[in-house]
Amino acid sequence: MTKTIVVKIGTSSLTQPETGQLALSTIANLAETLCHLRQQGHRVILVSSGAVGVGCARLGLTERPKAIALKQAVAAVGQGRLMRIYDDLFNTLHQPIAQVLLTRSDLVQRQGYLNVYNTFQELLGLGVIPVVNENDTVAVEELKFGDNDTLSALVASLVEAHWLFILTDVDKLYSADPRCVPDARPISLVTNLKELAELQVQTGSQGSQWGTGGMLTKISAARIAVAAGVRTVITQGRFPDNIEKILQGQPLGTHFQPQPEPTSARKRWIAYGLVPAGKLYLDTGAITAILQAGKSLLAAGIKSVVGEFDAQEAVQLCDHQGNEIARGIVNYSSEELQKIRGCHSKEIFTILGYVGAETVVHRDNLVLT
Repeated sequence: MTKTIVVKIGTSSLTQPETGQLALSTIANLAETLCHLRQQGHRVILVSSGAVGVGCARLGLTERPKAIALKQAVAAVGQGRLMRIYDDLFNTLHQPIAQVLLTRSDLVQRQGYLNVYNTFQELLGLGVIPVVNENDTVAVEELKFGDNDTLSALVASLVEAHWLFILTDVDKLYSADPRCVPDARPISLVTNLKELAELQVQTGSQGSQWGTGGMLTKISAARIAVAAGVRTVITQGRFPDNIEKILQGQPLGTHFQPQPEPTSARKRWIAYGLVPAGKLYLDTGAITAILQAGKSLLAAGIKSVVGEFDAQEAVQLCDHQGNEIARGIVNYSSEELQKIRGCHSKEIFTILGYVGAETVVHRDNLVLT
């Protein structure tokens, strides 16, 4: 059966840890593995980090730049070099590839989201392997994915992939950092993401010297992917051929079991494609109605409004402690909500002077997070 497979490889796997120079044997192994998958009839997408790391090596920089403008300039140097290497390797194996550079703004507008989806479908239909990276050269801080783990999960969700492989510098997830804690327990299967909290997984938030991701971002990525019905695996990046072994059933890496009933494409766009512009703090009644009864959010249930936003923008819905319980698209601006919060829907006309929507966030535009 043909499967859609997204593979994400991090900077820590693409480069030598001591020097930041490219680990060419790993990249060659990766290219060979992905070509094997294509020959078996699978549709394959590669999400590749490394542009900034390669740019640093090309320019002789000894550490990753922190200033945004410099980082973007270095990424511009590195991206071309990285694609040249990929193109040479895949060309040797007679496999066409395509460069796809994305920013969060490409996914924020519904039409843009659908355009990206259509582009991927056409490329995959042509037998091409898209090589995806964040467009670091132009992405602004507010519209950055932040790391390619998140980007890979969003791409896997977008194309409704069967598998997402996150290749990293450890062989699987552990109950603590195995580099520091010798008796850290390996975790082979996560059937419910709540298990991670119960296991009190001690995940480092920092990535390698040359990369941006830590294990925390990988768990967040898995959360996005499994909600979309994508089976997700964290495994060792130095051995890309493990992907084929895992597909054949070998028990390698940490597997995150997908949700049996994935959320709809539109709701995934609301939950992960949009960037929230504000927060609504809800009372206990509204929280119960949303979480347990599947209700829409009404003005009466809003205790406070944080941020400035227009109608039809995304907001986070929070409990009184500030924990996000859901997010959704609002029918009113922040200015209007400041006036009608805590009020009954029948009072909206009297307060605003015009007839508005009965709901602040309709259930169809609301996703539990």
